[in-house]
Amino acid sequence: MSTQYESIKTATLYPDVFRVAAPVSPVERQVWPRQPGVFIRVTKTEETEDAQETADADKPSRALPSHELVAGQFGLVPRWVKSASDAKLRSTKLVNARSETVTTSSNFREAWLAGQRCIVPMMAFMEDDWRSGKAVPTRIARVDGKPMGVAGLWESWTGADGETIVSYTLLTVNANSHALMSRYQQPGNEKRMLAILNEGAYDAWLGARHEKAKEFMRAYPANWLHANPVEKKPLGIIH
Repeated sequence: MSTQYESIKTATLYPDVFRVAAPVSPVERQVWPRQPGVFIRVTKTEETEDAQETADADKPSRALPSHELVAGQFGLVPRWVKSASDAKLRSTKLVNARSETVTTSSNFREAWLAGQRCIVPMMAFMEDDWRSGKAVPTRIARVDGKPMGVAGLWESWTGADGETIVSYTLLTVNANSHALMSRYQQPGNEKRMLAILNEGAYDAWLGARHEKAKEFMRAYPANWLHANPVEKKPLGIIH
């Protein structure tokens, strides 16, 4: 599982790469489960997508969807969770969602079918290299040093007392045959990697119907990524 990632290092990269405003509040450099992070989702204006699809084909839509950057907790909280304490326990285990079972998992099915897809911007993510017999934390990033947009799902949970938790999870794909990612995670386990999106697919991913969305769940090319061992220590806050 990818349970730690590095957020965007420079505020100007948000509008330049993802076409959204930079976060109002600083984001921790290293994002861990149950910590605050940010994600990008579609903002509906005037008409919902469903309404537009059922409208007369000759009638032009009144508005197009735009994108927004939203603050949320890393680790999804399903709507059916009953209490805040249960939400805290479950969310630490729901930082990743297997793309192959997302339509059948009780944890993620509602968000997937509701089209609550998102993009999680990051500079890199962490994986453990066990080839030496012990875990060696390794930073995995794009070769060109540019930010990555990882496919995810978001959810909004409201408790009986009115408390609201906006949260998100990162989608993953099988990496058993991946030239790079097959080296990581514990021996004997299925290898997984984050569903990193091509830059040109951001709009299409956010706007796709749910039955087409799985077409974006592909392994990112190994030669576009590089991996470097790092010391396990916090890197502070981005300003």
